Amino acid sequence: MIAEVTQGIKVTVETEYQPSYSNPTQYHHVFTYRITIENKSEFTIQLLRRHWLISDAGFESREVEGEGVVGQQPVLEPGQSHQYVSGCNLKSGIGKMGGTYLMERVMDGTQFFVVIPEFSMTDPHRLN
Repeated sequence: MIAEVTQGIKVTVETEYQPSYSNPTQYHHVFTYRITIENKSEFTIQLLRRHWLISDAGFESREVEGEGVVGQQPVLEPGQSHQYVSGCNLKSGIGKMGGTYLMERVMDGTQFFVVIPEFSMTDPHRLN
């Protein structure tokens, strides 16, 4: 588990390789990641956008950017958290992801970026 705090917003990441959805002989390695966003600040916030940088060893890196997370733009009061699960496929079976969330303070509209800590994804069979 990896975590980082930016302006009172804690982002924690857990990853898992999904062998039943992967086909390594076809360069298809599937990973899921569980993100927990905790509002440890004194402000109510809303997650507006996400921006990911995805590195795939030996293959081209890619960026993903868009509104919200898994179709939601959650609002978090102080002390609340939001958790979601999403996925990523890699060709090599070894890679990493990291990025930012664009957040907004509900009371005054101030926007700020929250760091999504960089995390690794490795097909366990690649380690042998």
